Amino acid sequence: MPNDTINNAIKKASSSNENYEEIVYEGYGPNGVAVIVEASTDNKNRTAADVRHAFDKSGGNLGTSGCVAYMFDKKGIIVIEKATASMEEEELMMLAIEAGAEDFEASEEIYEITTEPADFSAVREKLEEAGMEFLEAEVQMVPTTTVALDEKGVEKMERLIERLEDLDDVANIYHNWEE
Repeated sequence: MPNDTINNAIKKASSSNENYEEIVYEGYGPNGVAVIVEASTDNKNRTAADVRHAFDKSGGNLGTSGCVAYMFDKKGIIVIEKATASMEEEELMMLAIEAGAEDFEASEEIYEITTEPADFSAVREKLEEAGMEFLEAEVQMVPTTTVALDEKGVEKMERLIERLEDLDDVANIYHNWEE
């Protein structure tokens, strides 16, 4: 391949000023499961068509903006594995609450700390300073209610999530399916 062709391809790639937009799609999966899809795209039309196709092929339908968002709260979620925690449960709980955490839950294997989005960074930083390692630490959409599915509904919902995850532009998928 000639050097000019290579150099032109490099110049073209490095000078492209593609603008990516953050877009949120809302819809319903099988049996009325609320689904929110966050995407980052340089082509809204392509992404909208891809997301709509994934919903249609999985027994769901894409809705209008705001059709399911009211069923979710934006929360900061920090998950710490109990086995790796460097302090006792009560000490960790007090540290998190003093840093601004809204809720602290302990299960058999993990601690889950919930914050308001505005307090998320402060809580996360305090826990990092204390030497905590996180399984998960991000602001996400948490459902206020959940929907149980039968066996066929579970298959359809798994198919929908799989199809959405396969799309390059999709960044996050939130749903209120009770898994």
